[in-house]
Amino acid sequence: MKVARFYAPEDIRLEDMPEPTAGTGEVKIRVRACSACGTDVKISKFGHFRIVPPRVMGHEIAGEVVEVGAGVTGWAPGDRVQVIAAIPCGTCPDCLAGHMTTCPNQVSMGYDFDGGFAEYMVVPPEVLAVDGLNRIPEGVSFAEASVAEPFACALNAQELVDIGAGDDVVVIGSGPIGCLHVRIARARGAKRVFLVELSRERLDMAASIVKPDGVVCAGEVDAVEGVLSLTEGRGPDVVITAAASGAAQEQALRMVAPGGRISFFGGLPKDNPVISLDSNVVHYRELMIRGANGSSPEHNKRALAMIADGSVNVADLITHRLPLAQVLEGIGVVSRGEGIKVTIEP
Repeated sequence: MKVARFYAPEDIRLEDMPEPTAGTGEVKIRVRACSACGTDVKISKFGHFRIVPPRVMGHEIAGEVVEVGAGVTGWAPGDRVQVIAAIPCGTCPDCLAGHMTTCPNQVSMGYDFDGGFAEYMVVPPEVLAVDGLNRIPEGVSFAEASVAEPFACALNAQELVDIGAGDDVVVIGSGPIGCLHVRIARARGAKRVFLVELSRERLDMAASIVKPDGVVCAGEVDAVEGVLSLTEGRGPDVVITAAASGAAQEQALRMVAPGGRISFFGGLPKDNPVISLDSNVVHYRELMIRGANGSSPEHNKRALAMIADGSVNVADLITHRLPLAQVLEGIGVVSRGEGIKVTIEP
């Protein structure tokens, strides 16, 4: 079968490898869709300390069960499934306390296990142990189901800052995650949702699809002043930094309303993770800053349900659908910001 395997930074090979079989406690699936994201770009350029090459990449996975290993119940060939990406252990104190996203023993598809840039793959027992193989609801396509994983991450962040009815929300970053944040905030009852982006071209592309209530091009005007103007000088109730930008995090502190909540969704580069923060602003304005780290198996289930019931449309966010033979081209599209969501369909 054909796979895309990481060997080293800038060395991803489309090659043949033997088709896997389902061992004890495993489920084999025919991959039907595996979306690409910024993480795939980072791996392709810099690698990852947990990846021991060669490793099949891809972690936003949806497919069809073709074989069930010994000891597995509840699944049968033909079942349509979505696979979680981040796999908590389910047994540590954090997991038992309900904090699966901060599990210190977490492993991941496409990192510790072969991922979904392949015609076939095996879902390991670790996924099944935490109920991380999810049935795709009727009416949801494989491509839409593959978007459930990043959707789940955005949902986790919005639950942590409790976006709800009446909130003014600013999303900084108009990539696929930023677009998902706009739509999820609306589904959760936000009064107005604004989008901030450095690139005018990227902002216009995203805004034409998700139609925020207002936009600010940070490459043309001061982002803080632009947001304050849109919010009658008060600032938004919630700011989500859906970009790997320290400047965006600092701007969030300057633009958020008194008593506001800030989600540091986008992680910063490991070699430049420190920002300037006036703690008196946090203190006197009673601000809340929350991190957001991935998603739990339950978030994936809720994401699929929200796609299925029409609460959040993701189909039109998929701007590129490419065969596995063009996976490197797809990663390039993501890297250059030429689309919203790129889905590989082996």
